[in-house]
Amino acid sequence: MASAHSIPSIEERFEFTSGAKRNLMIGGAVSVALILVGAYLAANGGGGHEVAAHGAEHAAAAGHAAGEHAAGGHEAAAVAHPAKWTSRIWANLWVNGVYFTGISVVGMFFLSYNYLAQAGWSAVFKRVPEAMPAFLPVTGVVLLATFFWGGHDLFHWTHPELFIEGDPGYDKIIANKQGYLNTPFFVGRLVFYFVVWFGLWKVIRNLSLQEDEIGGTEFYDKSVKFGTAFLVVFGVTSSTSAWDFVMSIDTHWFSTMFGWYTLASWHVAGLAVITLTVVMLRERGYLRAVNKSHLRDLGKFVFAFSIFWTYVWFAQFLLIYYANLPEETIYFIERFRGYDGFYKAPFFITLFLNFFFPFLVLMTRDAKYTHSILKVACWSVIIGHYMDFYTNIMPGTVGSAGTFGPLEWGFFLLFICAFTWSVATQLEKANLIPRHHPMLEESLHHDIA
Repeated sequence: MASAHSIPSIEERFEFTSGAKRNLMIGGAVSVALILVGAYLAANGGGGHEVAAHGAEHAAAAGHAAGEHAAGGHEAAAVAHPAKWTSRIWANLWVNGVYFTGISVVGMFFLSYNYLAQAGWSAVFKRVPEAMPAFLPVTGVVLLATFFWGGHDLFHWTHPELFIEGDPGYDKIIANKQGYLNTPFFVGRLVFYFVVWFGLWKVIRNLSLQEDEIGGTEFYDKSVKFGTAFLVVFGVTSSTSAWDFVMSIDTHWFSTMFGWYTLASWHVAGLAVITLTVVMLRERGYLRAVNKSHLRDLGKFVFAFSIFWTYVWFAQFLLIYYANLPEETIYFIERFRGYDGFYKAPFFITLFLNFFFPFLVLMTRDAKYTHSILKVACWSVIIGHYMDFYTNIMPGTVGSAGTFGPLEWGFFLLFICAFTWSVATQLEKANLIPRHHPMLEESLHHDIA
């Protein structure tokens, strides 16, 4: 059992140093350079996985395997609206916007279920997840701007001829979804998600800062209530946002498990970011009150929810596989055999990075608190779930123009640098350890045998 005398001072202030800022600005400059190079290559017909000559052949093969009706509609859409090189820019903005939205909001999700459970163990490092949702306005603006400027290229359902009966482009299936999939309602939902998520975070953040200065249990009790309210809202909006941001891209396709699947992906990626941040802060001399038991529990979270994500992934795949319905199987056939098989490798690399590697690396007890192992496992999960969203979004948006080049990695690096800057800025605004959290004493003496 930890001794009170072995616990360092809880007065810790994070310093966002000029050196750290310089490194992030260098990373941002490198990412912008990669994006410019990637955009130049894409505009000049290079840097992409170009299989235009074989597109019809593979679409026909997918149509034969999945069913003439389901594949035919998708092939017609691809022919009527071929991907432009600018579509890759919009698609990359959308992939990263959706992915980092999830990572950011999971900070609030983590706080909320810990408040609801009245969990004490996490109090000592709660400033880390508390800092993450501050990035939501950035991703919200990115998604809103991308939809207004590039949504016509990304979302097939935004084309008006689909809803005009008698028009050659009329699509009965999509037309029947017009009550939900229409631009005003879509934009309204998008704005609602970010306003509610960010608004509830601001309330809890302010309560936390007031608690830090004044003390007492009043602010904690209010935080429990607002955290519970967030969980109720997020229980619904996590699924509807997944339908809007990702599933509506493949408008004919549907999965009743997709909301859970996306939440599982966001959650474990967010947990990996929390764990990685705590480890890196400890290595820089901060969060000295975080002990091996805290790290082991964080490692257990990443380990457990990597398995949970895989369970949901396999359950969704298995249900679609044995039902063998054309309108469902086309989604996986496109990723296995469509577009000259380009998306098959990322599809299975995703499984390796998100399940097999973290499962094997974090299996032992000691691995879950060893800094080097935690960092490797967390980076595997972070990159792996970026690739998960890539394989979910790119085939339906850019199709054969998809690739992993300077454009893709440039945008990913840019978002990482911007997110890191946002988190570091928030960490600097308050004491790293919440002084008057009612569960702080329990957290300081957290010990698991």
